[in-house]
Amino acid sequence: MVATVERKTKLVKAEAVRDLIEQWRFPDPLEAEPEGLVAYGGDLSAGRLLAAYAQGLFPWYDEPPILWFSPDPRTVFRPDRLRVNRTLAKNMRRGRYTVYFDRDFRQVIEACARIPRAGQSGTWINEDMIEAYCALHAMGFAHSIESWRDETLVGGVYGLSLGAAFFGESMFAREADASKVALVTLARHVHALGFHFIDAQAPTPQTTGLGATPWPREAFLNALDRALESPTICGPWSPSDIETFVPIQRTNRVDD
Repeated sequence: MVATVERKTKLVKAEAVRDLIEQWRFPDPLEAEPEGLVAYGGDLSAGRLLAAYAQGLFPWYDEPPILWFSPDPRTVFRPDRLRVNRTLAKNMRRGRYTVYFDRDFRQVIEACARIPRAGQSGTWINEDMIEAYCALHAMGFAHSIESWRDETLVGGVYGLSLGAAFFGESMFAREADASKVALVTLARHVHALGFHFIDAQAPTPQTTGLGATPWPREAFLNALDRALESPTICGPWSPSDIETFVPIQRTNRVDD
């Protein structure tokens, strides 16, 4: 079951993202170090963060300076190719969880920072990052997809959207399949809107189990360039987005 709350969204033209890239130009990610490090330093201002994602980079660090990465290969979901097993499909049909878009972004990112995840020894989500992504959410670029049971948040995923690309940052679950239900809902939503891919950055047991695959860095960057030719749906998301906005053009996608 997908629930909605009152919201207002708009389209941001592709030219605005290109302007951000020109204002905050990073080194060429094709010249990254072997582990994917492209640059260090700077800040987590909204403009710099958006420009980094638009150039195929993301921040990942424990303490200053900020480190900016573009891994090779890149772990990516095709929205129409998520692997939904029988148990997960059954749980979704039963409607155990109600899924909201952007109901409580801060609670989602704070849960991602604090709740351990399988296959990961710790978290990179510090207080500065929490505030930075909450600012992007307030601007309408960062989103949370949330699984609720009654009035309790039990799982979710957050990330940001630019053009026809969604950049997944992290997910958490307090109950079985709660984060997976949120991710599948996200994938179906962006697929209906014509998004080209969901970036998962690096492989984890959960993402690969759901069907994420490795893309060579160059192929990912080419796909990103094409995705950024589309406008960005900016503002709190809702299931009604599919009816409100003309689906983003689904052309020239990279097959994995």
